[in-house]
Amino acid sequence: MSINSTSSKIFNRLENILIIGNGGRENSLAWAIQKNELVKKVYLIPGNSGSERINKCERIKIDINNEIELVEKLDFLKIDLIVIGPEIPLANGLADFLRKKDFKVFGPGKDGAKLEYSKSWAKEFMREANIPTANFWKVNSLEEAKNIIHTSPMPLVVKADGLASGKGVFIPDSKDECFRAAELIFNGKFGKSGNSIVLEEKIQGPEVSVFALCDGQKYVLLPTAQDHKRLNEKDKGPNTGGMGAYSPAPLLTEDNLDKITKEIIKPTIDGLNRKNITYKGVIYFGLMITESGAKVIEYNCRFGDPECQTIMPLMDKNFVSLLEKCSMGNLTGDEKISTSDKVSGCVIATSKGYPNEYKTGFPITIGKIDSIDCQIFDSGTATGKNGELLTDGGRVLSIVCQDKDFDMVFERAYKNLKEIKFDGIYFRNDIGHQVRKKLSTEN
Repeated sequence: MSINSTSSKIFNRLENILIIGNGGRENSLAWAIQKNELVKKVYLIPGNSGSERINKCERIKIDINNEIELVEKLDFLKIDLIVIGPEIPLANGLADFLRKKDFKVFGPGKDGAKLEYSKSWAKEFMREANIPTANFWKVNSLEEAKNIIHTSPMPLVVKADGLASGKGVFIPDSKDECFRAAELIFNGKFGKSGNSIVLEEKIQGPEVSVFALCDGQKYVLLPTAQDHKRLNEKDKGPNTGGMGAYSPAPLLTEDNLDKITKEIIKPTIDGLNRKNITYKGVIYFGLMITESGAKVIEYNCRFGDPECQTIMPLMDKNFVSLLEKCSMGNLTGDEKISTSDKVSGCVIATSKGYPNEYKTGFPITIGKIDSIDCQIFDSGTATGKNGELLTDGGRVLSIVCQDKDFDMVFERAYKNLKEIKFDGIYFRNDIGHQVRKKLSTEN
């Protein structure tokens, strides 16, 4: 039993917050959470080189899989709320373990995380709950996959069933490409995550992301966003974890969102409840707006990256209180999120070769940055022996700005990007092309 968290439930403290994760998503969450005056300290396990440049933040070096050491450390730090960022610890049941130790946790249990870590389970869940999505087939062998691909009138989307860091989805233009994608997955490209695959009917339309903060019964919606999954400009090339985003998405009107709430969001939470899954965390709805309406492409059991970096600067200081309410099952259902009246955009700077093989360890230099309503969230960085900032991931930095319109947002983001140098830096110049009237043409 964690004494400190029991007392925190009584006194409703929010002094010491722990965030688990090491990317741009977790840094942006820390940045938003520290704005609340009740918060004295934000700890990150493990965080990255940018974490401690954020006010009130401190990194902790500890193995989250060492349960005894972890609980002792969290008790010693008097942690009042734990926010779990990445999908892998959620899929491994970390939230369940910490709740059993009486900590308040924002993040679903292993049962709820199945929405993300098993695409076939999620698709079957949608079918049972009558939630609009593309037709699909779960297959367990290459031969079975080839038979379905061969008999399909159109090329199918090919997905590894398990977690693949956003890279396990292939959208082929031909049946031959479908065969090759299925072969790649079954041959071990994503390890056990590819023991089975999901073949999906290809649907058409723009994609949009909707996030619901849930307390098990009730929910509150964050601003919408649009991500850019493809590596190259004009939305070409392989899928990535995300090359940039903007928020809110003008594509979704209030009427659209009302319909999505009625047809997708509420039925999802009701469906989870029917399965006795008490979901306390964020549900990411990856939607495609087709001619026949919105359809779910995928669920995630955590904040999207880079959508999170894009949305967090729009949050007010009470954001952390909503996370705590969700962790305790205390939403009233009437909460309104106070957001900035500005719009926000994010561009990701990556290592050369991402999302495939890439090298790290290159020094990063950052020149004169416009810091008014602009943020740089480290996504994959490390500190060198002499204190220098080094690349340490495929996605290295998230460059984010807010302003009155998207043209100004991205003009400032790309201006800041010109001040950032490291060997092999790559980024798309057309992030936000759907909402920008003029595009940058220079790298």
